[in-house]
Amino acid sequence: MADIEAGMAAPETRGPAPEPSLMRTGLLAIHAIRGHRMAPRFLSGLGVIFMLHRVRPARAEPFQPNRLLEVTPDFLDDTIRLVKRLGYDCVDLDEAARRIETGHDRKFAVFTLDDGYRDNFTEALPVFARHETPFTVYLATDLPDGTANLWWVVLEEVIRKARQVTLDLEGREESLPTGTTDEKKAAWQRIYWTLRKRPESEMRAVIAGLAEKYDIPSASLTREAAMSWDELRTLAHHPMARIEAHTAGHFALSGLSDAAARAEVDRGLARHEAELGARPRHFSYPYGDHASAGGRDFRLIADMGFRTATTTRKGLIQPRHRDRMCALPRLSLNGEFQDVRMVETLLSGLPFALGKPIASMGID
Repeated sequence: MADIEAGMAAPETRGPAPEPSLMRTGLLAIHAIRGHRMAPRFLSGLGVIFMLHRVRPARAEPFQPNRLLEVTPDFLDDTIRLVKRLGYDCVDLDEAARRIETGHDRKFAVFTLDDGYRDNFTEALPVFARHETPFTVYLATDLPDGTANLWWVVLEEVIRKARQVTLDLEGREESLPTGTTDEKKAAWQRIYWTLRKRPESEMRAVIAGLAEKYDIPSASLTREAAMSWDELRTLAHHPMARIEAHTAGHFALSGLSDAAARAEVDRGLARHEAELGARPRHFSYPYGDHASAGGRDFRLIADMGFRTATTTRKGLIQPRHRDRMCALPRLSLNGEFQDVRMVETLLSGLPFALGKPIASMGID
């Protein structure tokens, strides 16, 4: 997950992101006045690493707090067409690393998908194959093992199913109504952002308790959402696909001791090699925001021999990233922003240059 995993992308612990409608309006306004066409070329940098999570058809369900983690196959198709029309070379992570290190003059685009969802195999693969476009799945190995704690999915199901959710928040028991869609959305905001302030192990325990209390089958949700090892083996042999590392249990490294962080990465590597027969060379930080991965974690991953590592920090790849190969930013393809005009505006680099309030627009 990015943050929600902010994506899970997970969202950062600082608090709710700005209202998506305002951000969409701003990006579309820049596009409408052709501001993206007037941006200096250097703002767009060397290229872009796109971040996705799930790729599946749109759903009519009115309560979808994790929708930011999902894009449709059609939007993925449109985005690939856009970057190729704009003259980007769609490459894998090895080629991207080479271009970052050498300052190659042709812009590149890399597509990455975090966690290991089954729809990456059933829905995304056909799109990438049709366009002969390389892509990478960053795999958290507890997903195919069926033991992953997809707490963001579980919390959504608790709130969707219940008419009222009662739990301890900030030291006192609260009962939140969840009968209507608006009540469910309000409850999600209250519970999610409050629990994100707690240590991750504590947050997961609270949500596990809610799953038990409200009869939510967490293990079944994981099995339904995740690729199997057989599907991953098939994917690993596809000429367009790569499978790289995303830890085992999808814990934020920053919340772990040095030894525990290394052990979490090593556990994922061991399962990966045992099942797929190869050791990953590239890594993605779970959650990946400033609160979830920092300098110590970048050094740890570099010391472990990874060639690149990606965050969920927002941005395009610039020449300076040659010295930050284990702290690369990405551009989220976010379910709330499925319009190629917004993608084109972001690829210009202009929104990231207009100042910190806009450069951190919260679209992850």
